[in-house]
Amino acid sequence: MNTAGHTDAAGLDLIPFRGVRYVPEQVGSLAAVTSPPYDVVVRPDGLLHLESADPHNIVRLILPQATSPAARNEQAADTLRSWLREGILAPDAEPSLYVYEQRDSEILQRGIIGALRLSEAAEGIVLPHEDVMPHVVEDRAALMRATSANLEPLLLTYRSDNGDASEGDGGSDGEAPGARGVIERTAERAPLLSTTTEDGFQHRLWSVTDPAEIAEIQSDLAAHQALIADGHHRWATNLRLRAEHPSPSAWDYGLVLLVDTARYPLRVRAIHRYLHRLPVSEALAALGDSFRIRTVEGPLGHALDALTEAAAKSNAFVLAGDGAFHLVDRPSPDLLARTIPGDHPEAWRTLDATVLHATLLDHVWRIPDTPDHIAYIHDTAATVEKAERDGGTAILMHPVREEVVRDLARQGVTMPRKSTSFGPKPATGLVLRALAF
Repeated sequence: MNTAGHTDAAGLDLIPFRGVRYVPEQVGSLAAVTSPPYDVVVRPDGLLHLESADPHNIVRLILPQATSPAARNEQAADTLRSWLREGILAPDAEPSLYVYEQRDSEILQRGIIGALRLSEAAEGIVLPHEDVMPHVVEDRAALMRATSANLEPLLLTYRSDNGDASEGDGGSDGEAPGARGVIERTAERAPLLSTTTEDGFQHRLWSVTDPAEIAEIQSDLAAHQALIADGHHRWATNLRLRAEHPSPSAWDYGLVLLVDTARYPLRVRAIHRYLHRLPVSEALAALGDSFRIRTVEGPLGHALDALTEAAAKSNAFVLAGDGAFHLVDRPSPDLLARTIPGDHPEAWRTLDATVLHATLLDHVWRIPDTPDHIAYIHDTAATVEKAERDGGTAILMHPVREEVVRDLARQGVTMPRKSTSFGPKPATGLVLRALAF
């Protein structure tokens, strides 16, 4: 396996683990104790909604609430120990890999959850594509130290050599070799759990304990590399904690969901920005004649259609927050030449996220990329609503194609942080990895 700028390296090393799962008889419903990933929960409303859904909702572990960071982390650790002691959570009897399925009316996704050996980007095995924020890594590291657990699986993708047959149509392919065949055969069995969350997704989970099937999966994955689709901060956190513990140890591995996107393509959506301290009027005025600015009619869906059309021809954004939608596109070539670093590939230099951060945020608006100035929000409507409520500026982004992300990652080039949102993301709370088991 060769990647540009990397030497040959071993492939993915996925091992079974004793999953920690909710005991169904001890909770109201499995759907009521799950949560989106920690960075997708819209706070405070979404947090309060999850906390009130069930007293044992996993959000009490991934986003504990207390008066200080140290108190929050200790509270999460105490809660985890209490739930294990009381039988709310329990470890499975034997180490397993887990086949995980998500399905709604439009998409079917299947993958494998396991403990993946950690590796640095330079090894060319697991490829990051985004930068990370140090304060978030430290926050997640402190929580993981306190709980000694992987509370959420990262979402990683790989592409099989022969995975172009069905484009995620859900047809049985149990005769296929390797991980693909094991996944499809397993999905024909009765699942360990099945639940439907309020977003309409049905989730099913199976354990794979047969040594021959585990070996088949491992042999297949050893020939592949993976792209981090979601979880860059948690991957960086895992690497930091691995460095703190003598090897070999349980900290050499991290909890992941691996999805073959040749078989099950993911959705790629944008992550939007909210500028706390910049009103829309000031943001537009600062642009001058360096961008074309047009007001487009609502509702939001219509404005996003206009963004999609504009983004096919140039860098484009929609600014909102003053009751209108402002389409900003066609940046001045001279401005881009002055503000975009020239030592990166053209695919990176022309990214909307690159132009936003290097040209608009750094040069035009002079806004630092810190939490008190910029919030990153996945939900489009929530971004606009926050801007209109609080008086700042919502910047709506157009998503990047997966092939662009993967190509840059293979070149060792990282995109600006929070450039993409791959999904569907695994639900948090269906299976945990406690390092003590």
